[in-house]
Amino acid sequence: MPSDAPLSPEESRRYARHLVLKGFGGAAQQKLRAASALVVGAGGLGSPAIAYLAAAGIGRLGIVDPDTVSLSNLQRQIVHTSAGIGAGKSESAKTFAENLNPHVALDALAEAITPENAEAMLAPYDLVLDGTDNLVTRRLVAAAAAARQKPLVSGAVSMFSGQVTVFAPHIGGPSHDALFADEADDENLPSCELNGILGPVTGVIGTLMAMEAIKMITGTGTPLIGRVLVYDARDAQFSEISY
Repeated sequence: MPSDAPLSPEESRRYARHLVLKGFGGAAQQKLRAASALVVGAGGLGSPAIAYLAAAGIGRLGIVDPDTVSLSNLQRQIVHTSAGIGAGKSESAKTFAENLNPHVALDALAEAITPENAEAMLAPYDLVLDGTDNLVTRRLVAAAAAARQKPLVSGAVSMFSGQVTVFAPHIGGPSHDALFADEADDENLPSCELNGILGPVTGVIGTLMAMEAIKMITGTGTPLIGRVLVYDARDAQFSEISY
């Protein structure tokens, strides 16, 4: 079905709460259906982002992850199940999204993103979400997104806290290195594997990533460009940093 075709009766029922929402409505829903997004990483952050973008009715969703599902993932990576242990994460996430919303076209990309394939991998999509857990990959994704002039929604979590921001230097926003300086490396950042992560923190940040993606696609509200939203779960507080 063409992306600009009227919503079917089933789609109108599925998205009914969007369609009656003042400031969103049918025009924004059509923009969502015409849009595509690439989620890099189907883990703790990618899982809620994938779930909410698929549920919201994005037209096409790419899922990049070369890893397989392990038991320790299930405490926070909600698109995977015990029955799927050992399966590829990208295919597992695709199956979840297919079952949630059959109207979404899905691409499972079970390969690592590299300097050689990054720009080509991002090219078919309007927007990128990065839920990876290391600066090498984050810098690679950010460079490819900037080169292709794609907005990048970036999230990170550790222990009891997380953060989300949007990089869009092609429309005047700060670049990735304005927040993560060249001298920063993974040795100076806390590791979830070593320090742990409270599962729902990834849900909070991953859902905020989906929200920022929807805002960028539909033109709703003010995106987190040049701003980092920081969540502290223990104190139940949000704070904001400009950069």
